[in-house]
Amino acid sequence: MSHPARHSSMLSLSNSASNLSSSSDKQLSSTQIPTAPPASPGLRVPSNRKTIYDRHLNRSRNGESSRASFAFLFAEMVTYAQRRVTGIQDLEKRLNEQGYPLGLRLLDLLFYRTMSSSSSSSLSSSSTSSSPPHRPLRILPLLHLIHGPLWRLLFTRSADALEHSVSPDTPNEYMITDNDPLVNTYISVPKEMSMLNCAAFVAGIIEGVCDGCGFETKVTAHNQPTEMWPGRTIFLVRFGESVMEREKVLERAGVK
Repeated sequence: MSHPARHSSMLSLSNSASNLSSSSDKQLSSTQIPTAPPASPGLRVPSNRKTIYDRHLNRSRNGESSRASFAFLFAEMVTYAQRRVTGIQDLEKRLNEQGYPLGLRLLDLLFYRTMSSSSSSSLSSSSTSSSPPHRPLRILPLLHLIHGPLWRLLFTRSADALEHSVSPDTPNEYMITDNDPLVNTYISVPKEMSMLNCAAFVAGIIEGVCDGCGFETKVTAHNQPTEMWPGRTIFLVRFGESVMEREKVLERAGVK
């Protein structure tokens, strides 16, 4: 006779336990648990709400980057370009493609800074003889722009030489020489890849500048070591046939 009473007491205990659990669940559901705000995707914005895009383009024109940072970054770029390549030519092609868009942007930056400096100098002086900069129309002004202002913008010095091919079969070939390219300073090339020249990245920059000015070109980097300069590099610039035809027309018209 005691079994039903025990069974009823167990039912009452289970009912009370279920009531307690349901009430605690209601309390938990009604209580709001604070959660961390979701992280916003994209770039991190500093406390002053200003990024590198808010910096004036002329403010850091004389600032130099750390060579250690550049060496690490460029080594990672070479490692990235080395993946899934079939040979040295393919690797140099990838480095060239990495430098090409940089050349297009550097061209606009170079003309912007030249224009701002010329306007400030003309305001400070009473003479109005200084003319605003313009994109070159002839081959030699373009090459002098690359040999001088562009090289100083990149490496704080001019290139070492600018030459024209003396062969009558290749009048469209010009050579820009750098005795000690900065991009090759911290790169160790193995013996089986001795023909590799990582300055193909700079060749891509030159090609981007030429194309941005309307000159169809193909630029390659070649090792030409000497006893004094073991890392000497020659950038061979080949202009297209349309560029050479336009050069003849402008020369006959007297355009400089």
